[in-house]
Amino acid sequence: MRSKLFGLFAVVMIAALVLGACAKPTEVPPVVEEPVVEEPVVEEPVVEEPVVEEPVVEDPWAGVEPAKEITFWHNHSGDREAILLKIVDDFNATNEYGITLTAEVAGSYSDIYKKMLPVLNTADVPDIVVGYQNQIAMYQLADAIWDMNEIIDNPTYGLSGDDQADFLPTFFKQDVYSLYDNQRLGLAPNRSMEVMYYNLSWLKQMGYEAAPTTMEEFRAMACDAVANPFEKGTGEETPVGLAMRMDASNFASWVFAFGGDIFDYTTNQFTLDSPAAIEAWTFLQGLAKDGCLRDVDGYNDQVQFGAGKSLFTVASSSGLGVYYPKAIADGVGEMEWSVAALPTTTGQVKPNIYGASVSIPKSTPERQLAAWLFIKYYTSKDVQTYWATETQYFPVRKSVAAEMVDFFGTYPPYETAWNLIEFGAFEPPVPGYDPIREEMKITMAALLEDPTLIVQDELTLLNTTANQILADQLAQIEQ
Repeated sequence: MRSKLFGLFAVVMIAALVLGACAKPTEVPPVVEEPVVEEPVVEEPVVEEPVVEEPVVEDPWAGVEPAKEITFWHNHSGDREAILLKIVDDFNATNEYGITLTAEVAGSYSDIYKKMLPVLNTADVPDIVVGYQNQIAMYQLADAIWDMNEIIDNPTYGLSGDDQADFLPTFFKQDVYSLYDNQRLGLAPNRSMEVMYYNLSWLKQMGYEAAPTTMEEFRAMACDAVANPFEKGTGEETPVGLAMRMDASNFASWVFAFGGDIFDYTTNQFTLDSPAAIEAWTFLQGLAKDGCLRDVDGYNDQVQFGAGKSLFTVASSSGLGVYYPKAIADGVGEMEWSVAALPTTTGQVKPNIYGASVSIPKSTPERQLAAWLFIKYYTSKDVQTYWATETQYFPVRKSVAAEMVDFFGTYPPYETAWNLIEFGAFEPPVPGYDPIREEMKITMAALLEDPTLIVQDELTLLNTTANQILADQLAQIEQ
């Protein structure tokens, strides 16, 4: 039995093996790998920066040849003319352009002004003209003066940044006219200032040690001079405290000293009847009424000062080097004297600074370029040093003043005046100021010669006239 079961099991096992060998094997499905989908690489387009070419700035002067013959109308005579002519000769001999400049004395500032009016915008204008700012403003009513802004920054012919910075800022800006869109209508070769000349020998004779610094002191000294004549005085004039010129700059100087101004730059109006002006002219009229002030014509104030007949005068610092020393030499011979700022009612001196500039009338580019080249030379450092030390005008460059230390030491009155520059004020550079100045002179003389006139009434009338003249001139600009 047992063997039968074993046999049956063996048969079954063999059959299973045979069937297993004959059976088709089960296929295992292949592993399908998911394809790796790569994100497309999006390349940013290369944007080339555009090449910005700097615009080529053409030099408007590149093709201009300076004129060979030019003319300069000026007002200098005597020693100052000789000094100017040396500058002109040196320029003519050394400039690389072959320019020959002829300097002509065309008379006083007033004479030059009258000569200029009929030749403006014609071929007969001088290539360079000297004039005060208000006169140049009048010429420009006819659009007759060339704007130096067209060349002053030019890399070939202009002034470098350092050169421009060397000019004293107040002087450099004075010829830029806000009335005419900030055109530069001139350049300053020199400046001056109204100062008080005083006879120190006479003051000491009367027991004073120094010049007055207040109006009270000025009045006391001026009136003491009438009663105590200078012992070295000469001539027939009676002694007086102040010999006063009838001059608009003198008018302005006294108003400045009383803390005021003669023009309001915010309203563009004259203020000749301001409280300070009324106070100043009440003071001066009182001096005249008491016999302590005498009005004089022309430059007779210099003569009377030199003769020891006037204790004080108020006049230009440009007289320091020639005119006052000559007046003294021709008068008393020798005396101690000097200059100072006018006394003040505010404690802060405010001297009147002024001076004519040189301008270039419109003509041709060739003439204008040649004229500019001389002005550039005339205001250069070395020429300025020579011009200032020889004429006693104030230089317009800081570097020049720094080199004049030795000159200051030998001429104290000049240094005294120079040290007042930072406190200065200016008269208005407006068209019409020339005829207005004439009106001011008339009013000055009337107030001093007739003590019964009411100061406020006269100044109000003057101010009305001045502003009407100004309005008439400004109306031409608006047209």
